[in-house]
Amino acid sequence: MRRRSAIKLILAVAAAAGLAAAGYAASRPLAADSTAQYLGSYTWTLKKPWFGGFSALKITDGGRAMVVLSDRATLVTTDIQRKDGRISGVTAKTAHRLRASTGKTLRGFAGDSEGLAIAADGSRYISFEGAARVARYRRPDGRAKVLPRPKGFRKLPPNKSLETLAINARGHLYTLPERAYDKHGQIPVWRWNGRRWSRPFSLPPRGGFLPVDADFGPDGRFYLLERDLTLLGFRSRLRRWDITASGPDNETVLLQTGPGTHDNLEGLSVWTDASGRMRATMVSDDNFLPVQRTELVEYALPR
Repeated sequence: MRRRSAIKLILAVAAAAGLAAAGYAASRPLAADSTAQYLGSYTWTLKKPWFGGFSALKITDGGRAMVVLSDRATLVTTDIQRKDGRISGVTAKTAHRLRASTGKTLRGFAGDSEGLAIAADGSRYISFEGAARVARYRRPDGRAKVLPRPKGFRKLPPNKSLETLAINARGHLYTLPERAYDKHGQIPVWRWNGRRWSRPFSLPPRGGFLPVDADFGPDGRFYLLERDLTLLGFRSRLRRWDITASGPDNETVLLQTGPGTHDNLEGLSVWTDASGRMRATMVSDDNFLPVQRTELVEYALPR
């Protein structure tokens, strides 16, 4: 994180913490084209040296399990306890430090892991923001197999590059940068079809929000989680599109929060619960700062 960004972050979260301590009521989600329904939040705490900095997650087993990724190259599996459908506890089962293709443990610039996608065969695909790349892990404790890097990846800014990763029903990977627009001022999207990368479409940026994670829902639509940092805290937004042969269509804002409603939401998983209702589960990156928290937030999504 660059020094200016770090200073802005510290000031913002400190201000938000001060407002909360003073009894400030965080804004509720704003009305949108088709509004998501807030279900609940859970603050996860654990005294482990690897705990924190979570940037991506995938909910599995009907909401009873989770794979979560730290931006310090740690992949964690958990069980989730629920009461009346809401998260009541999280139990960490395994924590694996990610390895390079050489077998060495990833650290520092090379270990800035941000996006997570899980294939049908159980392989974990992870995007990295420092040296922009996507790697496949057949086993979480195995060596990385780095996918070919297109020229576009090499031109991305090191602290604003491949923040997101999503996989569709055909097994195609989609990734996009946090802040690196194309020549038309749009957000470029790359797709890996198992053989090569392409640039099938771009997405429109709106306001001060930046992409931080993405997922394909059980409905086949593309969901994008975005974040904005203000002096009153973090704002979050969730948009979705139908992905058609001609590109993205039917853009819908499902959620947009005011400053301080949630912490620094960076990870997104869209799934279906036992009642058949679609949910979005999001996790916050606490940046390993004591004034922030690891928060799991859930919303019910409209069809």
